[in-house]
Amino acid sequence: MDEIDVLVVGAGPVGLTAAAELRRHGVDCRIVDRLAAPQHFAKAVGVQPRTMELWDLMGLVGAALDGAVPMRGQLLFADGRPGPRIDLVLPTDIPYGFAALPQYTTERLLTDHLAGYGTRVERGTELLSVQQDADGVRAVLGTASGPQEVRARYVIGCDGAHSLVRKAAGLRFEGDAFPEQYMLGDVEVDWDLPDGYGVRAMHHDAEGRVDDALVCIPLPGRGRYRMSMMVPDELSTDGGPAAAGSGNGGGPAAAGSGNGGSGDGVAHGLEGGRAPELRHIQAVLDRLSPRQPVHASALRWSSTFRISHRLVNSYRAGRLFLAGDAAHIHPPTGAQGMNTGIQDAFNLAWKLALAVRGTGTAGLLDSYDAERRPVGEEVVGRTVRHAREGVPTDAGDLDAVLRREAQLLVGYPDSPLVEPAAGAPDGPGPHGPGPGERAPDCRGLERELANYPVRLFDLLRGPRHTLLFHLGSGTAEEHVTTCAVAALSAAHGLLDVYAVLAPDAPAPQWRLPSVRDGASGFAAAYAARPGEAFLVRPDGYLTGRFHPPTPDRLVDALRRTFGVG
Repeated sequence: MDEIDVLVVGAGPVGLTAAAELRRHGVDCRIVDRLAAPQHFAKAVGVQPRTMELWDLMGLVGAALDGAVPMRGQLLFADGRPGPRIDLVLPTDIPYGFAALPQYTTERLLTDHLAGYGTRVERGTELLSVQQDADGVRAVLGTASGPQEVRARYVIGCDGAHSLVRKAAGLRFEGDAFPEQYMLGDVEVDWDLPDGYGVRAMHHDAEGRVDDALVCIPLPGRGRYRMSMMVPDELSTDGGPAAAGSGNGGGPAAAGSGNGGSGDGVAHGLEGGRAPELRHIQAVLDRLSPRQPVHASALRWSSTFRISHRLVNSYRAGRLFLAGDAAHIHPPTGAQGMNTGIQDAFNLAWKLALAVRGTGTAGLLDSYDAERRPVGEEVVGRTVRHAREGVPTDAGDLDAVLRREAQLLVGYPDSPLVEPAAGAPDGPGPHGPGPGERAPDCRGLERELANYPVRLFDLLRGPRHTLLFHLGSGTAEEHVTTCAVAALSAAHGLLDVYAVLAPDAPAPQWRLPSVRDGASGFAAAYAARPGEAFLVRPDGYLTGRFHPPTPDRLVDALRRTFGVG
């Protein structure tokens, strides 16, 4: 029997992220997928800025930028008349914009990235059964050469809406389904609408209800879009999803990938019935396109699909974990599904790595459900609301709306791993990120021997926690050194420590790595005060900020994550 640390089930974007991050953290894992080859469907295509930030931390963002196209905004049309134009413009403090990238490209990039760690997807390998006990998990895999038993310490189910891992864990998947059926098509059109803008065109009946809709998301290529629309009567079916892919992701308009007709009552994802033809898509364009005449061509693939909204009652059952569509499914509004699943996987991987090493606290793995399930609940509720009522376009604080859609406002202030916010700035003026919030990037840092500006994210790409000391001209170096030594010991050495020097701070005399905040970008982004310390987790969230830092406070904060050695 093969023995491994972690078995990842499902090789969509979520499973690939989990496996790649586990390998980056030095964990032995296997990743299996029942399909013999990847599918070339542009299912989930929207990539949020927060996902780009995580890919930056992984060392993957360059390849993603090469393959993606910018999502500059959305053009709205109702009953043949233009509506508000939404421009997806984020503040300059956000390093990445909204992007569109076909899911098959995302999977290829992640697969290649994973292969760089010496791990390859075991395709044509299906999970048949899984049983756990106090010491591990016994999984039976169906392979071309017959059943194979695997003994793993943990299993991550990234196996979609019909997850076998979820069923084996005995977890509930409660929610409901939308009665409508939809169809997707990857086509090219010859209209003159501006590049990089999605298109949403609707028709309302006499009572003001939407009775016809067209949603177009730009893809790489001239005039190429992934289009979704209502299914015509001749293509409508009563069955649930048939075999259409390995369940990982969700995302804009695909709403998840079908994982086989399982008879579990979950009608969600791509269907295996009659595929729409180009004439079906052309008929919708003839009715709803804001430009007439318009001609559709080059149909690469098409499918019908259904949408459900469900949330698992727990993301963890003992040694079994769920991520992505296995844990939450919902309407595709706002391209939240795949991106939420990728964040699930990123959050879980570093915690499992500490558990495998034996350096995490007893309750560390419980924090995965405590942190990620509320996020899933909010995303499901918001996307259902937006699907029924529309995405608000007249919100007073457009910056907050865009940051929420970009998943930049996701945070864990109530996490058991987070240090209470004592010592954070109060009163008027900028406060910077609080404990549990996203650690923002900043530019213009200076480092000896580097004849170019350094970003803060350059310091956060390691797979460890990072401790940042913001030092002014009067900071006592001996005290900082004492704090750093205590923190390193509490983290079992799994900690990177840097000094961020204010413009007027003298060069340190010790060997602690340092950068100079010459343009005061760090001080502005974090509302950092001289002598303050910031503890950042491997997934780019603040564990705590300390003013003043003391050895005891830092050790207490780290003991929330790291066990006593």
